[in-house]
Amino acid sequence: MKTRKEVWRCVESCGACCHLDPQDRPDLEEYLSAEELELYLSMVGEDGWCLNFDHQTRKCTIYEQRPRFCRVQPDTFQDMYRIELEEFNDFAIACCRQQITGVYGEASPEIDRYNQKIIEQHK
Repeated sequence: MKTRKEVWRCVESCGACCHLDPQDRPDLEEYLSAEELELYLSMVGEDGWCLNFDHQTRKCTIYEQRPRFCRVQPDTFQDMYRIELEEFNDFAIACCRQQITGVYGEASPEIDRYNQKIIEQHK
């Protein structure tokens, strides 16, 4: 019998997290330092998308050098949001779902693809 478990992973070519509109994230000052907040705001284009997001490829053009606040990693989440390692998986999944549905909608192909990709099957 197979069991299904959701395991967080980034789904390539989604880009929902690159929609940085500060109006959608009123609590930025709670988890970003003053320098990070300044950098964050400098990365937001007029349309609310990150200036480093390539809309055609749906990829980050500075991925390897992206700032800390763009990294979905246990140590980053622990430092920024006080999320313990054992809570990371569920918290990251919830964050991604919220961002994807906020950007693309609840019935979008992006959320369907995300939900399919995070299922890990075990025998």
